[in-house]
Amino acid sequence: MSSLPRFRSSIDGKMEGGFALIAVLWLVASLSVLVTGIMLSVKSELKIASFARQTVAAKAVAEGAMQLALQSLVASGKRPEKLVEAPVSYAGRDVMVRMTPMNGYININRAPLELLQALFQMGAGVDAGAAGAFANAILLARTTPGPSGKPPGFEAPEDLMRLPGMDYAIYARIAPLITTDSGGSGQINVQAAPPNVLNIVAGGNEAAVAAFMQARGGDNVGADTSQLNGAWIGGAASSRSVEMSARVPLPDGGAIMVIRRYQITNSSPDGLPWQVFYADSQVEQAPLPKP
Repeated sequence: MSSLPRFRSSIDGKMEGGFALIAVLWLVASLSVLVTGIMLSVKSELKIASFARQTVAAKAVAEGAMQLALQSLVASGKRPEKLVEAPVSYAGRDVMVRMTPMNGYININRAPLELLQALFQMGAGVDAGAAGAFANAILLARTTPGPSGKPPGFEAPEDLMRLPGMDYAIYARIAPLITTDSGGSGQINVQAAPPNVLNIVAGGNEAAVAAFMQARGGDNVGADTSQLNGAWIGGAASSRSVEMSARVPLPDGGAIMVIRRYQITNSSPDGLPWQVFYADSQVEQAPLPKP
């Protein structure tokens, strides 16, 4: 009879040892998961920091290249009349810089009603009814006196967001096509217009756009505009406002596009012969690896 308690004590001891082993294994597993999570978090943060550093450096290179292009433009004493794209050497790299006179864009303060309708219908992809409503709302803002007694018009493209029915998705699609600062009659300088604006002037005729761009790539002599809407075409006048864009590749295979719009002037606050009135940058993701 005296051996029974000792037998139970032995069983209890083995059970306690088993539970202790399970607890230790559970603790080890939990710590492993925790350490793995911390390592992944650290790697992710390092990757983000590295990408941020690369984009800052790429923006600086793009800015420097555009400043050199602007210096060359101002030193020439000429005002830009057409779209020009050329490599600029800066910090040991060749950066492709595009210069676009702002009269190559659609001026929402001056463009005719039909051009505004085409802007929304073809540029934003809305139906004819909505395009007409937006175009008429712009015309109303340009002609109806405000509290000051003058029509408010549009000081910046972002002012379109105050139009009835406008949402950011529509605005984002037309923002790269418009300006408020080109002056002129509201017609488009097609020698300066980028392809997405030319597509609207050509009524979506991509073949006509391609042929015209190829012809204007030389000295602009003989560039056929017969397939473009002549009512929307202005002369190749010079512009005091210019857009500069520079694309800088990133180490991961992506790229960053830096866009600045400048007013060429002799009275900027910092003493430079130009003043920035618009700034943007866009990151192009690296292509996904093929499966």
